[in-house]
Amino acid sequence: VVTLSLLMYPVLRSLALQLHSAVTGSYISGTHSIAFINCLNEQVAKDIARAIMDKKLAANVNILPKSLALYFWKGELEESTEILLLVKTRTSKIGELSNYVRSIHPFEIPEIISLPIDQGNPLYLKWIEESVPRD
Repeated sequence: VVTLSLLMYPVLRSLALQLHSAVTGSYISGTHSIAFINCLNEQVAKDIARAIMDKKLAANVNILPKSLALYFWKGELEESTEILLLVKTRTSKIGELSNYVRSIHPFEIPEIISLPIDQGNPLYLKWIEESVPRD
């Protein structure tokens, strides 16, 4: 019984949070995420952003202007300009988003990282929910 309880805890906790959210209308922290994806130039950024949107893997993608990047690559210090994508999506879509971007990104190892959204404008978070289909 104890083992079964421990194994079921994550599922039961998730269901309890979803029920609480449905009843109170409150946001469940971490339901949505922001993914950061670096790109070589503006055209690559636009192409990847459009592909993400076409697949309905995000509600919104911001394309931020050039920034200077310093990094080690194959043992050498490199310097380049990059364009950054900010991708707002469901946390449950991050794995699919990452796999898809890796399949179309020109970099050998593209930067694809994400952070959960803790809080925010409830109407905006609801819009993300409505814009990105469930799994």
